[in-house]
Amino acid sequence: MRGSRILLALGAPVLACGILAGVSSPALADDPHDPTMTPDAVARDRAIIRKLNQDQLAYVRKRDAQYAEGWKSYRGQRGNDDRGDDDGRADARNYAQARRQYKADLAKWRRDVAACRAGDYSRCR
Repeated sequence: MRGSRILLALGAPVLACGILAGVSSPALADDPHDPTMTPDAVARDRAIIRKLNQDQLAYVRKRDAQYAEGWKSYRGQRGNDDRGDDDGRADARNYAQARRQYKADLAKWRRDVAACRAGDYSRCR
C-alpha cells in the first residue's frame, strides 16, 4: 500500500508533463515558413526587422563617429608634447633608458646587501 502511494506521487508529475506536452505546440510567431502567416504578416515582420536594423546601424555609426572624434582630439593633444609623430620610438627609447637605470639600481642594491652581510654596516639601510 505504501509503495503504491510513492509510485503515484512520482508518477503524477510525469503524467501531467505528458498531457501538457501533447496540448502545447511550438510557437511559430515570426517564422516566415509558418503556413498560418499571411503575406501581410510576413511583410510587416520584414519591415519591423528592417527598421530595427537601420536604427542599430545609425546608432553604431553615431557611436563610431564619437569615438573617432575622441581619438582625433587625443592625437591632437599628443602633438603638443615632446613625442611627436615618431611611431613610438621615443617611448621605446624612454623605456630602454628606464630599464637600464633599473638594472643599475638593482646591481647597486645587491652590492650593498652583500657588503652589509659581510659586516660593512654602513651600507645597510
